[in-house]
Amino acid sequence: MRHKKKFNHLGRTAAHRKAMLKNMATSLIMHKRIRTTVAKAKELRMFVEPIINRSKEDTTHSRRMVFRKLQSKEAVNELFREIAVKVADRPGGYTRILKTGNRLGDNAEMCIIELVDYNQVMLEQKEEKKATKTTRRRRGGAKKTAKPAEEAPVKEAATPKENLVEEAEVVEEVKAEAPAEEAAPAEEAPAKEEEKETKEPEK
Repeated sequence: MRHKKKFNHLGRTAAHRKAMLKNMATSLIMHKRIRTTVAKAKELRMFVEPIINRSKEDTTHSRRMVFRKLQSKEAVNELFREIAVKVADRPGGYTRILKTGNRLGDNAEMCIIELVDYNQVMLEQKEEKKATKTTRRRRGGAKKTAKPAEEAPVKEAATPKENLVEEAEVVEEVKAEAPAEEAAPAEEAPAKEEEKETKEPEK
């Protein structure tokens, strides 16, 4: 019976599985990222993160316990000298799994597993996002001072053609007003003639 054996055996015997995880952990520590299947990556994450966590305390006992798992002096030195310095302030979650699609041969789900603090592209993107957020934030005072400058209309210098059109419109307006003024005296003239006619019979 296999009661309470819920971990993924990966289709291998115990010795084969342990050897494979040891080799994958050594490769991850030395190269900082490896490409594998999602099932193996999840098992590797559970295997390697306790090892990385132990490397924060650089003692003889810690080095011996890590060497017991990895069986590689180069990987142990790399872990305690370089990786432990970068993950010193991180409280867990030292690895990241990025899915890359399915494999052509057997359609297995593939991924890249990497150490979080060594992905320079994502670290640069986080820095850019922080910088843009700080520059975009503006208080109400800054907006109020900026609005009048934007609303103020800027008049461009009129071209000679526009000047001629404006002058022609002014002349037309003057001509339209002139007949109205001339018509007023003509209306007053009949009134004077009526006064003369009324005065003549009195003589």
